[in-house]
Amino acid sequence: MEYVTEKCALYNGDSVQLIQQIPSNSIHFSVYSPPFANLYIYSDDLADMGNCQDHNEFFEQYEYLIPEILRTTVPGRLCAVHCKDLVKYKNRDGTAGIYDFSGDIIRAHLRHGWEYHSKVIIWKDPVVEMQRTKAHGLLWKQLRADSTFSRQGIPDQMLIFRKWAKEVDVIDPVTHTKESFPVQMWQKYASPVWFDIQQTDVLNVRQARDNADEKHICPLQLGVIERCVELWTNPNDIVFTPFLGIGSEVYQSLKMGRRGIGIELKESYFNVAVRNCKEIIEQMNQPTLFDFVV
Repeated sequence: MEYVTEKCALYNGDSVQLIQQIPSNSIHFSVYSPPFANLYIYSDDLADMGNCQDHNEFFEQYEYLIPEILRTTVPGRLCAVHCKDLVKYKNRDGTAGIYDFSGDIIRAHLRHGWEYHSKVIIWKDPVVEMQRTKAHGLLWKQLRADSTFSRQGIPDQMLIFRKWAKEVDVIDPVTHTKESFPVQMWQKYASPVWFDIQQTDVLNVRQARDNADEKHICPLQLGVIERCVELWTNPNDIVFTPFLGIGSEVYQSLKMGRRGIGIELKESYFNVAVRNCKEIIEQMNQPTLFDFVV
C-alpha cells in the first residue's frame, strides 16, 4: 500500500527493501526513532527490527538500513536518530545496570561512513520514570536502604550524523535569517540539554493499537521534530523516516512547509499515519480570512 501526493509519499512495507527504490543523494534530512533493540515488540513480522532476541540481532538487521540512508542523503546533510540507553535487569541480564544503546548506535553509523556530528539530551522527569517503571534504582526507599544501587533517570537522546561532502559535491546549505531565527532562539536550541520538551506533545496513538500489539508504541514528541526540522532543513526540503509509525515526523514536516517520505511495516500504524498526514495537508490547504481580502 502507498499514499502519494505532491507533498508526501508514505509506503507500507519493509524499510530495508523499499529504501532501495529511493534515488541516491535525494533526501535532505532523516529523523526517526528506531526500535529500541528488543525493548518494544511491535509485531510478529520477521522483518520487524523490534522482533529480535537481543541487541546483537537488532544491530545485525539495523546495519542493513544505515548505509542506505547514507546513500540517499544529500551530501553535507544530516540524519537525526532518537534513542535512549536501556536498563539491564539482574533476573534477565545477569546484572543490573545500563546498556549503552546510544553508544552502539554511534559506532554502527561510524562503521558505515557517517560522521558523528552532535548530541542533544532531552530531559525527562525521573519521578515519572519511577512511577511508570518501578525501577529500584529510582526508589526513595532504595536510596535509604543502600544508595549504591541508586541511579539517575534515563533521558532521551538525539544523535546527529553528517554525510560528509566530497570536494566534487555541490553543497545545498541550510540558511537562516536574524528574523526567522533570533539569537535567543539559537541559544536555546544550541543547549546540549533541551529541558522544555513536553513529553505528552505527541500524536494520538490510540487509533493505531490493535489486539496483536504486545507493547505500546512511543511516538517522538512533535516539539523535538519541530526543532530538528527548523534547525537543519530549508522550506520544501524532503524529510525522511524509515520508521513512520503513526506519522509524527512527516506530519510535523508537512506542517512546517517541508515534504516527507515515510515507510512503515505495520499496516495499522501505516493507516493512522496516512490519516494524520491527510489531516495536516487538508488543514494547510484551508483558506484563511486573508485569502478573501482584496
